[in-house]
Amino acid sequence: MDGHAGTGEPGGDAERFRTFRGRFGTPVAYGLALLSAGGCAFVALSATGQGADTANRVAIIVFGLLGGLIAWRFGAVRAEPDPEGLTVVNYASRRRLAWPEIVTVRFGSGDPWVHLDLADGDVLAVMGIQRADGEHGMAEARRLVALVRELGEAPDPH
Repeated sequence: MDGHAGTGEPGGDAERFRTFRGRFGTPVAYGLALLSAGGCAFVALSATGQGADTANRVAIIVFGLLGGLIAWRFGAVRAEPDPEGLTVVNYASRRRLAWPEIVTVRFGSGDPWVHLDLADGDVLAVMGIQRADGEHGMAEARRLVALVRELGEAPDPH
């Protein structure tokens, strides 16, 4: 460990184990969730005239809430590193990995997000590190590679 470990200084554990999440996608998704739910509720409650009966109002509110829930899930994607491993939270799944389970980190030029090759042969997308974030996304991918190298590789027996 370096001299800054656990102090919260740059280069310390606080920075190394900072959560990976989309820089732009996350706030946009959360804003869209609020706009969907709030906008549909406003329309449903302020509508007048023919078709503004209770069933239609409820349907519009439910539609807005479902749209908001889906957008909220898009905003919740992240990867949470800690000294023992990585928890990957994607749209519909959550998976906990120990560092040695991660064989390689890939971020090919056509990939929208990072992919992990795992020891069991699976490939896991890490949607919290996104190409849409440009250089920030690339820097986050490099930070994940450094963590995997430091904490995941078994010692060479030779």
